[in-house]
Amino acid sequence: EYYEVKPDGTTVSVTKAQYERRVELGEAADELPSFGLTRTLGLWVSAFFTLAMLSFLYRDNPFYKIAEHAFVGISAAYWMVMAFWSTLVPNLFGKLWPRFIKGTANSGLDLDQAVEDLSENSPIRWLVDYQGAHGDGLGASWLQLMDVWYWIPLGLGVMLLWRLAPKGQWISRWALAFILGYTAGIRLVAHLASDFVLQISSTISGFIPLPPDGVIAAPDFGQQFYFWMNNIIILLGVLCGLTYFFFSLEHKGVVGKVSRVGIWVLMITFGAGFGFTVMGRVALLVGRFEFLVIDWLAVVPAG
Repeated sequence: EYYEVKPDGTTVSVTKAQYERRVELGEAADELPSFGLTRTLGLWVSAFFTLAMLSFLYRDNPFYKIAEHAFVGISAAYWMVMAFWSTLVPNLFGKLWPRFIKGTANSGLDLDQAVEDLSENSPIRWLVDYQGAHGDGLGASWLQLMDVWYWIPLGLGVMLLWRLAPKGQWISRWALAFILGYTAGIRLVAHLASDFVLQISSTISGFIPLPPDGVIAAPDFGQQFYFWMNNIIILLGVLCGLTYFFFSLEHKGVVGKVSRVGIWVLMITFGAGFGFTVMGRVALLVGRFEFLVIDWLAVVPAG
């Protein structure tokens, strides 16, 4: 396996012919391809798992099962570690015990800012003297640094873990019910804004295009015609699609014809969405084949 070491430390795979050509041209020694055990081992492991996954196209086999189990296990472990360091440490432990987290896991934590925020938002600011710790987060007491609101998510998290206990699994249902209800309420407003109000406003948007700077210039017939036709097609398509789901009237006559057009609109939409998904998967497949023939086998020169 040959690869070129760039001045910035990055590497690019090259073939044996490219390597010999560079030697003939007298390239600098630090730019000549060299062998790397770690990179070569990583290429072979990646190639094995890629071929093991593709082997399922023939039939189910032990190599596919090994790759499948490795993918699930590595993904679960990776996201667990990521969630711990990116969510639990800064957003939970860093709010309850910020001085400890600053000294062990996150040296960039601003204790002075934490005290200032608590002096304005803490529910016990009438009880704790936050003003006495302003500008001296390192000298503040543990109570002046603790955000007591975060004991609630900590308690809910402990209750969720109770599901793993032999007894008392019902305790986790209280935390799960609270999380589901809270999430549903929060997401309802967001979905109404993005999936309902925004779609309605986009469907019935104005039929006169305005430039980004807001200044109306001389009308361009071609541009306005395209803009008008685009909006009319979208509006009619939405109305026909909604008519198909309007079951209070029997789909006969004009209503039946409009609903039939709505079926075509829905099928075209589903087909376009499916085609977009397929193209995305094909792009992933092409990327894997490029890895096999360029990075691993080096039968095709890179670039």
